[in-house]
Amino acid sequence: MRDLSALPKVHLHVHLESTIRPGTLKEFAAAHGVQLPEKPEAFEGFRAFADRNSLTRSCLREAEDFERIAREFCADEAAQGTRYVEVTFTAASHGERLGDLEMPLNAVLKGLSDGGQEHGLQWRLILDHSRRRSVERAMKTLELAKRHEEIIGIGMAGEERHSLAPFREVFVRAREAGVHLVHHAGEDAGPDSIREAIEIGDAERIGHGIRIVEDPDLTVQVAESGIALEVCPSSNVALGLVPTLPEHPLPRLIEAGLRVTLNTDVPDVTGTTITDEFTRAREVFGCDDATLAKLANNAVTASFAPEETKTLLHKEIDDWLRSAEGA
Repeated sequence: MRDLSALPKVHLHVHLESTIRPGTLKEFAAAHGVQLPEKPEAFEGFRAFADRNSLTRSCLREAEDFERIAREFCADEAAQGTRYVEVTFTAASHGERLGDLEMPLNAVLKGLSDGGQEHGLQWRLILDHSRRRSVERAMKTLELAKRHEEIIGIGMAGEERHSLAPFREVFVRAREAGVHLVHHAGEDAGPDSIREAIEIGDAERIGHGIRIVEDPDLTVQVAESGIALEVCPSSNVALGLVPTLPEHPLPRLIEAGLRVTLNTDVPDVTGTTITDEFTRAREVFGCDDATLAKLANNAVTASFAPEETKTLLHKEIDDWLRSAEGA
């Protein structure tokens, strides 16, 4: 079998605050007096995960903390064969928490810049905003995004039972400013949340989207539109949204002709890397190398990378597939 660590990858759905190395997080917690609970085997739904995630985020206090996790993230991604990544960061939330809207974002941008250059990783940043939080903070998130060319998009995250309707004006202004829109939907809520993300949120990609197969008409519509799904199988299981990995709808999503991409989402919770996700697709779902290469190419196509980068990455993935097995 071909070496999946050598498969060139594009990573579209990963939250920076959920990539902190365990040793680094312990250092931060000790330095800032935060008591971290033991990580459960699995969370009883999204809310339980979000509560623990808040503790992790509270360990980030200084500019050096944000810069360090960004640098280490670049090193870890490059080691997995990632060539290009669009990493998500909740900038306005950290800025408000720490009383300095700009500091966390500027520190992360510096860390990504230094780390990307050191490890040969191309990157762009997406800023997210919880559906539970205010429209005012969402507007602040958009304003931050508009100030930096390295930030290519914003997106709504969090519990999907909260409607996107109050944020309609944010989406309109984002599109006017040329800021891409990528929203979580169809993860802990059903197909209607996906429809809302497209019709109200003007989503260009869907974060997760695994419940789309509950609505055959929507499945056909999204497949025909080419809107990609950022599927994160191990995360869905760890957060209690899918009972077990073999029960994950990944094969059904692929069979339906949807533009599926593989991602990690919250690797600190799952303990997986992007290479692990491809390995599980092979071992658990029986995906052959041609299918795995297609998933990798889907991510290239769905990314907001420059066209020259996409052309090069498509070629590298095709070269990997043409290589002799076991070479």
